[in-house]
Amino acid sequence: MRKNVWKSVSLLLIALCIVITGCSSDNKEKTNAGTDGGANTASDGEIKVGILHSLSGTMAISEVSVKEAEMMAIDEINAKGGVLGKKLVPVVEDGASDWPTFAEKARKLISEDGVATVFGGWTSASRKAMLPVFEELNGLLWYPVQYEGLEASPNIFYTGATTNQQIVPAVTWLLQNRGKTFFLLGSDYVFPRTANKIIKEQLKAEGGELVGEEYTPLGHTDYATIISKIKAAKPDVVFNTLNGDSNVAFFKQLKDAGITAKDMTTLSVSVAEEEIRGIGVDVLEGHLAAWNYYQSTDTPENKTFVENYKKKYGADRVTADPIEAGYDAVYLWAAAVEKAGSTDVAKVKEAAKGLEWDAPEGKIKIDGDNQHIYKTVRIGEVQADGQFKELWNSGDPVKPDPYLKGYDWAGSLSAGN
Repeated sequence: MRKNVWKSVSLLLIALCIVITGCSSDNKEKTNAGTDGGANTASDGEIKVGILHSLSGTMAISEVSVKEAEMMAIDEINAKGGVLGKKLVPVVEDGASDWPTFAEKARKLISEDGVATVFGGWTSASRKAMLPVFEELNGLLWYPVQYEGLEASPNIFYTGATTNQQIVPAVTWLLQNRGKTFFLLGSDYVFPRTANKIIKEQLKAEGGELVGEEYTPLGHTDYATIISKIKAAKPDVVFNTLNGDSNVAFFKQLKDAGITAKDMTTLSVSVAEEEIRGIGVDVLEGHLAAWNYYQSTDTPENKTFVENYKKKYGADRVTADPIEAGYDAVYLWAAAVEKAGSTDVAKVKEAAKGLEWDAPEGKIKIDGDNQHIYKTVRIGEVQADGQFKELWNSGDPVKPDPYLKGYDWAGSLSAGN
């Protein structure tokens, strides 16, 4: 009898061990869900997605509004039934205008929060800091801002312009319409320095002349010395790659020095409607910017987009290129997930190849070879109402060429990439 009791107890203990082991295995699988790039992140009724921008620090002037556009897209998609019938749940983190913080938060979103994808970044320094994290953990980043090119990561979709969709055509247009001598001014990090390296090669090839080149740290506010150098150099064009709130100081001090858009052409590639609002239209009227989208872009989709954005965030708010590119990114990812029937990174990437969407800026398409977007190039002039008047556009969307393989003069730049 005692032997039978012990036998029963032993069998019960074995059964309990099997159950416990199974539960432990299941919990371990759930804990590690984020490390496969989101394949198992869709829980019952929900899919978590990451939002990672500078909500504080020098870049907050530009990035907060991009976060808001991404949140608006999520709300719109949820109102229509979500993705794969599941609600999108944003997990928002602050990169704090600090590149190591972006890498740290990206790792948290993938490994701890188990998000299916991340929408985020602005500066190339933040993107470069995050890139190895996404590649190591097989995560997926949707990066919404124009940049210097010479990059194509299998774990990043680039929804802003690459160089041949903004900087290169802008330089050609300026040489043909505004003059041959250029002064290059930028913030001291990877995007401006690489962009200006490209511009200098282009100027040599297309008959331009460099008369000055200066860099200042992000957040820099004293431009008196540099403005004196600009006055002495007397360039036809100042090509501006300053980022963040340094633009406020530069343009205000430029005006205080008696230099207006009538005296000298300044073209910026990081000053859009949101920055005009912060700097002041009285300071920026007449100055130029190169982008792929303006709030004034005339498409039916943009009319709806602008109306919805103002309704959600305030009638005095404005849209801008990175805002629109962040909004586009959420919709493109959602469409790829629906097509793939899964949030698995490999399946989403395959489904995204050649995907088209009628965006506010016009029709866009994902290039399956480099995960950049076909985009229309636009050059605009700041008007008295704070909006841009389009002076030129490329007509059709331009195929992304991040390594500038289509330009003979760029051979040395892309060598080894």
